[in-house]
Amino acid sequence: QLQASGGGLVQAGGSLRLSCAASGLTFGDYAMGWFRQAPGKEREFVAAISWGGGTTHYADSVNGRSTISRDNAKNTMYLQMNSLKPEGTAVYYCAAKRDYYRHYDSSIYTYWGQGTEVTVSS
Repeated sequence: QLQASGGGLVQAGGSLRLSCAASGLTFGDYAMGWFRQAPGKEREFVAAISWGGGTTHYADSVNGRSTISRDNAKNTMYLQMNSLKPEGTAVYYCAAKRDYYRHYDSSIYTYWGQGTEVTVSS
């Protein structure tokens, strides 16, 4: 029900825009989040956005370099990532849940996309 895309190989300092397309759910009823998992590490919070897009939060590691947004008419969420660093290399996942409570906690998200791989070369 969630399909992440837009990953790829990029040089440090470059940009990528990830997309997450939703189907089979009322997209506007869900808070959305981006998480990432680097090789050998636990999944970590990247960014979250409320139902209408009016509230957003970012991990310190991406704050100021990334922008999360959503288009409820298109059932799609985005993550624009700029000034990418090699430590941003990971599989990025999108996720959805009904409320914005503990938006940083991956364990309470209901739906997950399959992940899109981002590799940042130095």
